Amino acid sequence: MAVKALRFVADCHLGRTAKYLRLLGYDTLYFNHIAYFNHIADDDLIALAQAEGRIILTRDRELSQRRDAPCYFLESVDTVAQMEELIGRFALAANAAVLTRCLVCNTPLQPIDKAQVRDRIPPKIDRFFDAFDYCPSCDRVYWHGDHYKRMKHFAELLLGNGAK
Repeated sequence: MAVKALRFVADCHLGRTAKYLRLLGYDTLYFNHIAYFNHIADDDLIALAQAEGRIILTRDRELSQRRDAPCYFLESVDTVAQMEELIGRFALAANAAVLTRCLVCNTPLQPIDKAQVRDRIPPKIDRFFDAFDYCPSCDRVYWHGDHYKRMKHFAELLLGNGAK
């Protein structure tokens, strides 16, 4: 029997947590541009979560207590503590796919040949790196440099060195 992939939607207070979940490869929606200007209504957030089979991650106690809301309330305001709680509660280490999603827009990344992005990368990157990933939604190009290595190491620490 296949394991159903966990999908999340983080409320407006959990932007960094959403980014860290994406770092671990989890499909996590976060509406930062809406939160600051037009705050997404709780009813809309709940409808989205129900329609897409997502768990709402929140620090809003009132939202988390609604019967119709598929919510998980995070006590801590500390992002690393939140991640440790989520990893334990939802056994996220078992299905983590580190650095396979765009940290900005949540889209799964695709490997791309260096020749296809050569005109978009600095010459030094062209000389020293061969592995590249591409986000087809926001058009970002990622390479496996020092920042990639630091993020991978951080993910491994979060997961207790159980990263895939």
